[in-house]
Amino acid sequence: MRTSTSPRILAGISIILLLGLGTMAVAAETPWSRIKTVAQGMPVVIGGPSNGCIQGAQALPASGIGYVSIRRQRNRYYGHPQTNALIRKLGKAMDRRNGKLIMVGDLAQPRGGRMSSSHVSHQNGLDVDIWLTLADSPAQAVRDTPERRDPPSMLGTGALGLNDNWGPDQLFLMRMAAEHPSVDRILVNPSIKRALCQQQGNADWLRKLRPWWGHDAHMHVRLKCPKDSPACKQQAPIARGSGCGAELAWWFSSEARSPKKSSARPKARRQPPAACQTLLQRS
Repeated sequence: MRTSTSPRILAGISIILLLGLGTMAVAAETPWSRIKTVAQGMPVVIGGPSNGCIQGAQALPASGIGYVSIRRQRNRYYGHPQTNALIRKLGKAMDRRNGKLIMVGDLAQPRGGRMSSSHVSHQNGLDVDIWLTLADSPAQAVRDTPERRDPPSMLGTGALGLNDNWGPDQLFLMRMAAEHPSVDRILVNPSIKRALCQQQGNADWLRKLRPWWGHDAHMHVRLKCPKDSPACKQQAPIARGSGCGAELAWWFSSEARSPKKSSARPKARRQPPAACQTLLQRS
C-alpha cells in the first residue's frame, strides 16, 4: 500500500537535514585536524595561539595524579612540555588537598594548527581548558562529560554572582594557576572575575584573569612563550593592577551586552606562518 508524507513532516525532515549539514560545515576537517602524528624534534612553539603550530608536542596521558583528560576522541591532548607540566602540578596540588581530580579538556592537536570546531585558539600548544567541576574518579569524569554535555556552570541566576558549584576548591585551583610564573593569562566569565574581585579585593593575581564570554564552567589557561621558541608570538602584556575597575565594569554595560552589528566584510583567514606550512607537510 502506498503511503503519503504530510508537508509538515517533510518540512521537519528538511529542517533536520539542514541543521545536520550546518553542523557538518562547522565541524569540517582542516588540514591540521587530519594529522594524527606529532612532528618529531625538540619542542618548538611557532606563531600565536590563534595562528600557530607546534613541533615536538607531547601527548598528555589519559590520567595522572590528581587529573583526568576527557573527550580524548577529539585527539586534542597534545601540548608543549611546560603546558603538561602545569597540568601535572595542578593535579598533584588538588590530590594533596582533597584527593579529587581536575578535569582537563582540549589542549592542541598533534601539530597544533586550526581545529575543525570549538576553538579559534589552542593552535600552538600553550592553551588548555580546565573544567572547574572536580571528579571523584577517571571513570566518573568520562561518564559525566560526553561530547555535547558540559559540566555545570558556576554562575548564579540573574545578578547573583556564583552558585553553589563554586567553592574553596575552585578558588584554590584558579588562584594556583594564576600565580604560576609560566601562566600568561586565564580567560574566565566576567561574572566570575567580578565575584572574585569582590571577595579578594585587589589581589595582584587577579590581573591574569581576563573576562571573556562563555567560560562559566571552565577556565582557559594560556602560557607564556617558552624562551627556547623565538618564533612564538607573545600576546601584548596585561596592564598592571587587578583589572577590577572600569575595564571589568564595561563587560556589564549595555554596550557590551548589545554590541552593534558590523557592516564590514568578514576578515580573510590569515595564512599560518611559513614554518607551520613546512611542519604540516612533514611526514
